[in-house]
Amino acid sequence: YTAWDPTSYCFVKEGSLYIPTVFVSYTGEALDKKTPLLRSMDALSQQAVRILRLFGNTTATKVTSTVGPEQEYFLIDKKMYDKREDLIMTGRTLFGAMPPKGQELDDQYFANLKPRVAAYMADLDEALWKVGVFATTKHNEVAPAQHEMAPVFSTTNISTDQNELAMEVMEKVALKHGLVCLLHEKPFDGVNGSGKHNNWSMATNDGQNLLDPGSTPMENMQFLTFLCAIIKGIDEYADLLRISASSAGNDHRLGANEAPPAIISIFMGEELQGVLDALEAGTSYKSESKVFEIGVDALPDFPKDSTDRNRTSPFAFTGNRFEFRMVGSSDNIGCPNSLLNAIVAGELSDIADKMEGIPADKFDDELKSLLVSIIKDHKRIIFNGNGYSDEWVAEAEKRGLPNFRSTVDCVPHYADPKNIALLEKFGVLSEKEIKARMEVLLENYAKTINIEALTMIDMAKKKYIPTCIAYTKELCDAVAVKKSLEICPCVEKELAEKVSSLTKDAYTTTNKLEEAVAAAAAKDSCVLDMAKSYREEVIPVMDALRAAVDGLEVILPSCKWPVPAYSDIIFNV
Repeated sequence: YTAWDPTSYCFVKEGSLYIPTVFVSYTGEALDKKTPLLRSMDALSQQAVRILRLFGNTTATKVTSTVGPEQEYFLIDKKMYDKREDLIMTGRTLFGAMPPKGQELDDQYFANLKPRVAAYMADLDEALWKVGVFATTKHNEVAPAQHEMAPVFSTTNISTDQNELAMEVMEKVALKHGLVCLLHEKPFDGVNGSGKHNNWSMATNDGQNLLDPGSTPMENMQFLTFLCAIIKGIDEYADLLRISASSAGNDHRLGANEAPPAIISIFMGEELQGVLDALEAGTSYKSESKVFEIGVDALPDFPKDSTDRNRTSPFAFTGNRFEFRMVGSSDNIGCPNSLLNAIVAGELSDIADKMEGIPADKFDDELKSLLVSIIKDHKRIIFNGNGYSDEWVAEAEKRGLPNFRSTVDCVPHYADPKNIALLEKFGVLSEKEIKARMEVLLENYAKTINIEALTMIDMAKKKYIPTCIAYTKELCDAVAVKKSLEICPCVEKELAEKVSSLTKDAYTTTNKLEEAVAAAAAKDSCVLDMAKSYREEVIPVMDALRAAVDGLEVILPSCKWPVPAYSDIIFNV
């Protein structure tokens, strides 16, 4: 069944009227991402309003979760794209040696927009505005050929619909400029991948941002209640958040010193950490405003942002919202926000259950006691340091925080009893719907790796190995000619031996990869076993094949190499 969602705007695209719609099975199960999202928004609203009533707020009758999803992407020349079978088939390069220059100078990040990119971005803005997507920010990102677009905040439902629409428009506008927009999380090895920063908050229908701490957060008990609910929820349901950002593509990105680690933690910032510490200790906290002094008479001094920013944190407080930075660039943000809404709704419900019967004269003391117990029990999830460091991995293990390194590790936890209980409590997902999604995620993972492995086999057999055999013959011919002229063929002989050895490695590894793929595919009777086989038995062989071919790429002349190199692709826009 389908039903019109009246809370999300219709739009006209390419001469047709598009109506945002939910999609439900014949027996009533949600088959889409919109239905659980709408359910979670209702659940969050109901529980958040209960909390507001505790503080005497009678004007707010609805609370809406809001999101501003920042969208990262790569732009490459279509002529280069058309010559790369791996990009066409999988969205990422399965082979490719690093060029002499990458992103180490950060010059892409701080550079002016290239004319071709600026023209694309201008057309993209206009195309998005025409369908009601209010894009506001555009800039270069860190990796060469990488960029970002950010829209105006809206409800999570509208933002989800508009982000899906934005990705489609981005790809279509790119083609008009002779470009291809890549939304894969890791299209190029050795440079940063792309994410989708999910800036999440809660707003009331009477204009309050419930995550705005105000000028005196220590005295803002309503804010601290919502904050502690989030801290507790992220700690107790870290596995659900990790699952919401899981995919074969995102596994390449998470924890790669360019994106948040796979370990869920919360960054609070200096001031809020001080507030929480003071609340736990039962002491007072006085905010100390810090001012940057530029030292130039013509320029004003300005206050330091008390929240700071931590680019290594997967879930960071950034002033009046939380930025969930694990979401992959190609992901639909419906799933992360459905689960985040449900998690917070569950914790708000628990707090409301405990506090609604407390007499007014004891309310403040009981609430403070409850919040202090939450902080003490769940502060292990707070980490304000460098999430990329090896020390944090060890520290997180000491704290008992889960570290799901891959999709296959985390997705089976979708059906853990506590997760089923939470999602069923608020009607966000039934056990049947959860297990269906779990199976789909694992099957998609296996199919993605299967397609990538088959593409590697095809490219190795038809492009790389024949090219290298032909080049080896040229070298051997040169050796024979030099010998006949009594000239030492030492360079040609050494090169021929290197190329021949690596070509043999590529050939034997290609055969091993064919065997590994066949063995993994044969386990399709159990989707989890099949996914594990692809991760544990197929991916290592794919890595070995890439190493052999990339080793050949740096030896062969560029004119001989059968596909465009990284230097041709990421510096050619």
